[in-house]
Amino acid sequence: MIEYGINTIGDGLTVFDPVTIGFPSRDYIGRTDHPGTIIGNNVTLRSGTILYADVTLGDRCNTGHNVMIREKTLIGEGTSIGTGTIIEGNCTIGSGVSIQSMAFVPTHTTIGDHVFIGPHVTLTNDRYPPSGKPRLEGPIIEDYAAIGAAAIILPGVTIGRGAAVAAGSVVTHDVPAGMMAIGSPARIRPLPEEMRRG
Repeated sequence: MIEYGINTIGDGLTVFDPVTIGFPSRDYIGRTDHPGTIIGNNVTLRSGTILYADVTLGDRCNTGHNVMIREKTLIGEGTSIGTGTIIEGNCTIGSGVSIQSMAFVPTHTTIGDHVFIGPHVTLTNDRYPPSGKPRLEGPIIEDYAAIGAAAIILPGVTIGRGAAVAAGSVVTHDVPAGMMAIGSPARIRPLPEEMRRG
């Protein structure tokens, strides 16, 4: 394991090298005393994982292969980050979250507890790229929401508690709690009973 900065590592860490922790953000380049990564107990990091400085992983988290989690990201307990996923930093991700392979999570995104994010989901944070204006604002995914494979969620959109997004949908507006978004652009429909969670 390659370490940068001052890292805090809990008990029972399992590492499949190569893994890098505490990688310096722009603010820390050239320093050796910068804050590193905080890793909870019984975490598993698979090969190719890169965790930046100021990242916190809660107990029992695990990463797939070639995962990158950038600075100032807080991840709760028991969360799984799938292979090839990129989390761009300045994000908050809850406990019991399942992020499947190849998902993209941009800066300034908030994901609640027990959320499911399918493979190849793309969350976005720039309404008029590449201007960064008005300001970068990722989606808010509330507790128990589920996002189907290859869905796209636009900047600032809120996916309500227990709501679902169908695979391949492009979500341009908020999805109310307990409802479903389907299509491109997505339309709101009642959530099928068998999909209700939390």
